[in-house]
Amino acid sequence: MAAPSFESTYAALPERFHAQIAPTPVAAPRLLRLNADLAASLGLDADWLASRDGVAMLAGNALPDTVRPLAMAYAGHQFGNFTPQLGDGRAILLGERIGTDGHRFDVQLKGAGRTPFSRAGDGRAAIGPVLREYIVSEAMAALGIPTTRALAAVASGEEVHRETPLPGGILTRVARGHLRVGTFEFFASRGDVEGVQTLVDYAIDRLHPEAKGAEVPALALFECVVRAHAALVPMWLGVGFIHGVMNTDNTTISGETIDYGPCAFLDTYHPGQVFSSIDRNGRYAYGRQPGIAAWNLARFAETLLPLLGGTQEEQIAAAQSALDLFEPAFQENWQDVLRRKLGLAERGEASLALATDLLDLMVEQRADFTRTFRALGACAAASDEETTAAASSAGFADPSAFTAWAVRWRARIAEEGQAREAVRAAVLGTNPARIPRNHRIEEAIVAAQADDLRPFEDLVEGLAQPFDDDPRFADLEQAPAPDEVVRQTFCGT
Repeated sequence: MAAPSFESTYAALPERFHAQIAPTPVAAPRLLRLNADLAASLGLDADWLASRDGVAMLAGNALPDTVRPLAMAYAGHQFGNFTPQLGDGRAILLGERIGTDGHRFDVQLKGAGRTPFSRAGDGRAAIGPVLREYIVSEAMAALGIPTTRALAAVASGEEVHRETPLPGGILTRVARGHLRVGTFEFFASRGDVEGVQTLVDYAIDRLHPEAKGAEVPALALFECVVRAHAALVPMWLGVGFIHGVMNTDNTTISGETIDYGPCAFLDTYHPGQVFSSIDRNGRYAYGRQPGIAAWNLARFAETLLPLLGGTQEEQIAAAQSALDLFEPAFQENWQDVLRRKLGLAERGEASLALATDLLDLMVEQRADFTRTFRALGACAAASDEETTAAASSAGFADPSAFTAWAVRWRARIAEEGQAREAVRAAVLGTNPARIPRNHRIEEAIVAAQADDLRPFEDLVEGLAQPFDDDPRFADLEQAPAPDEVVRQTFCGT
């Protein structure tokens, strides 16, 4: 078995784009989990990765000769406040692999030690955040949501010190690209227009080739990114996902979800729900995510203005026109997400009203988000009594209120001329039975910190096929008991 080779197009960019830095070796690396399917899609030998030499690479202890390790430079607006230099403070890019689908993917070690961008940080990660990102990023991929992926989780054999000493870990993260809005902000804030132009060219070549040949390439790139996020955020909302840190340094140019620090999924539905312990003012609440995405994209537009041509007024007008694409595209995508969740065939005011009324009812009744939409599968061809029972299992305080709504829903299905069994199948294929419940993630992390990986393994396996009914994972479908509710999630740094 031979070590894999890596390419590194980002390392070929000028020195100010990154810092060449090798990972800091760890004491006793141990493989916790390897994503063999993802490895195969990258043309990597899973047996080699699981070997002593492979684990040494995944820990950063010994790298193949083709690796040119680096930390990427970027800035960012964090909770609305601009920080001119952030950068990869604990992540080191090994290089790139060409996947079996022909796309180029970054392979990065997260928690691999200090870099020139670490500031006061130790460059390390605890096992908890590593496993959280593995669980949630792979669950998001299984749900069909654009996301970074987890190739491997490794225990470092060392402690990291946060509030208390914790076992350390390293995540191998895979992404279509790690360019962020904050990457562009890093150069724009320094007046480095040449640097921004270099990034535009690189992003188009690497991530959005559809923008090649455009009259104004920077504007075409911006429009691509606007459309990507107008599609991404409705997908988040559709599964009850709350990112938790929607800073511009976590807004990708690829349109992938990145950074699963204090993220969470809704149990009881409420648009104002916040879990992140650092989001004290609810800036990134569930229902505020579309507006924040647009705000972040506006910051991206500002970095591109000098490349748009014409007067300053013309540059601003062109950028605003492109940004204005976000809201209608978001609304169209969000209505399609809701329509599919209800199993309806036609977009329109009647379908949107049904969905909106159900969401309002769920707030009033404190119903569980995932269980409510999953219950629709059982209700498409059910009696009122069976529908009431399904509503009760979804946590409705007054199940009869849901039953009354379901009468209108079934009438809409009849108006569309759909067979109820077809609706049932469509609903079950759209609304997952299982999501990464916050209390199950915490349970897995606590057990892993005590060297018990069974809850983690069960959770990863159960979330790999989230739309399938599987009695082996029935416990993962349950809403938390009152004493299991997770009210806050925490950043791993």
